[in-house]
Amino acid sequence: MSLKQQIESDIKKAMLAREKDELKALRALKSMILLSETEKGSSGELSEDAENKMLMKAVKQRKDSAQIYKDQGRDDLFDIEMAEVAVIERYLPKQLSEEEVAEVVKDVIAQVGASGPQDMGKVMGAATKKLAGQSDGKTISGIVKQLLTQ
Repeated sequence: MSLKQQIESDIKKAMLAREKDELKALRALKSMILLSETEKGSSGELSEDAENKMLMKAVKQRKDSAQIYKDQGRDDLFDIEMAEVAVIERYLPKQLSEEEVAEVVKDVIAQVGASGPQDMGKVMGAATKKLAGQSDGKTISGIVKQLLTQ
């Protein structure tokens, strides 16, 4: 079952269960998928990699918004954003822990022959491809920087 079909099925379930917040998040995801499919130059179907990137982008947007709301003391809006993050994360592949990401990054460093902070670009390019959908760029960047400065 494709991501789009899964979301459509979950929308129906959320409507029957009268889950207003979940329904809002699912409809936003469906909208993102439809926009991506109809974008100029797209084939009409999203690859799994493109779906994961889109989901990671949606999670990042909501986490950034949630942080702003938290900083401004708007806990009501913070809770809504975090609830949407939880719904979206159900469709992402299992997220790796920082230790697991560090192991992958160590392998990438060895593969590209990186020796210091000047090689961060090479390592980041390979690491983000290898960890696509399994970890966010901020986490990967922090670990790469930490490992290259040792």
